[in-house]
Amino acid sequence: MPEPMSLLFGAVGIFLGIVGAVVGGRVLGRRLMGQAKRQTDQLISDAEREAATILKEAETACKEMRIEMRETAEREAREQRRELTALEKRIIAKEEAIEKRSESVERKVGELSAREKELDRRDQSIEDRKKAIEEVIAQQTERLESISGMTADEARRELFSQLEKEVRRDTALRLKRIEDELTETAEKKARWVITQAIQRCAADHVAESTVSVVALPSDEMKGRIIGREGRNIRALESATGINVIIDDTPEAVILSGFDPVRREIARTSLERLIQDGRIHPARIEEVVQKVEEEMNQTIREYGEQACLESDVHGLHPEIVRLLGRLNYRTSYGQNVLKHSMEVCHLAGLMAAEVGLNVQEAKRAALIHDIGKAVNHEVEGSHAIIGHDYAKRHGESEVVANAIGSHHNEIEQSSPISVLVQAADALSAARPGARRETIESYIKRLEQLEEIAKGFEGVEKSFALQAGREIRVIVLPDKVSDAEARQLAREVAHKVESEMTYPGQIRVTVIRETRANETAK
Repeated sequence: MPEPMSLLFGAVGIFLGIVGAVVGGRVLGRRLMGQAKRQTDQLISDAEREAATILKEAETACKEMRIEMRETAEREAREQRRELTALEKRIIAKEEAIEKRSESVERKVGELSAREKELDRRDQSIEDRKKAIEEVIAQQTERLESISGMTADEARRELFSQLEKEVRRDTALRLKRIEDELTETAEKKARWVITQAIQRCAADHVAESTVSVVALPSDEMKGRIIGREGRNIRALESATGINVIIDDTPEAVILSGFDPVRREIARTSLERLIQDGRIHPARIEEVVQKVEEEMNQTIREYGEQACLESDVHGLHPEIVRLLGRLNYRTSYGQNVLKHSMEVCHLAGLMAAEVGLNVQEAKRAALIHDIGKAVNHEVEGSHAIIGHDYAKRHGESEVVANAIGSHHNEIEQSSPISVLVQAADALSAARPGARRETIESYIKRLEQLEEIAKGFEGVEKSFALQAGREIRVIVLPDKVSDAEARQLAREVAHKVESEMTYPGQIRVTVIRETRANETAK
């Protein structure tokens, strides 16, 4: 279908043709004018019809679009109304829940207020009762004081005294029961461990001691040792640091000195000079210097041999040297180096039995007395000196603590320290290990008996088994069975704090009740 503009352009063309025709000729123009007018009218009519049709179609499309848009809007409005309705329902439900909670809170607040008032009333009632009870107690106290003739403080002290006695008795009974239970379970295991350790440790029972007396072939040798105007003896004393004592003892010279190594150097040097026969200051200095070099080598060999026999390796060379010096030290007649090796074996065996580090226990036990090799050169006890020396030369804290605590001078921090202390006590306390002078022995026994007699209720005390046991006999009317256990503990504690002794001392308290009657 032609467009309206096309029709218009066609009309204009026709019009122009008509005008051309008029110009060409009036006659032809008049003839064709009528025809052109008819065509023009026809075209205009067709264009109007087409325009009306297009307009109707456009109106129809607009109506359809309006209907569709209205339906879409109504549908969206319905969805929004449904959402708003659901939201309104949720809001209403929440408001109802909030109202219920508010009512519950108000109800609980009311209950709490009522309970608080009830508690206040009870507190007041309790306070009134407390005042009434205090008044009654005061009245009863006054009556009791008037009846007993004692004030409240005096009665309190008397009551505390009775309670203290009862508590001490109960404590002693409980301690006895606990000790009995521990003894049943621990005594067998401890006895087995110690027995196994001692049985497997084959240590010599005879200890060597340093000889300080040099035998002479004849008394004439004394003059040669002294020399002209005493120059030989002065040279020997100056070179060795040992006092040479020449007295009326036949065919013997006494060497006196605190350092056992120097004394050994002096003894060896003097024996070599006597064998050589050439005794003069130059020769003395030469021999002493040579013996000192040999002694240093011997000391190292003793230390290395001890480490090899004890299966302890990796010690600092300085510690090995000090260990060798212990061969020339004695304690109550017991050779300190052999004692250290014996303690090493015992500690290793016990560590294996109880599941501890065997090498660490043996290492600590072997060098536990190295402080004795230097304690005359440095102030302090040999345990503390050994502790510091071991730490300074790279030993571990466990080993150093075992050395420093084996005489309880510092606190023990590991089971290894306990084992070393126990092994040291075993080695020192076994029969034949140590000896002491008769004067110090008697003095120690007397001190032990005097300590036991110093306690109240003790009738007699006897030191037995060379001072390894003290038996205390108590008065039965002053010391009960339970208090006897406590007395034994107190005596043992006082002995530990006031006495110095090798090994252990057993305290036995004996309470005996006898009933006598005469038949007539």
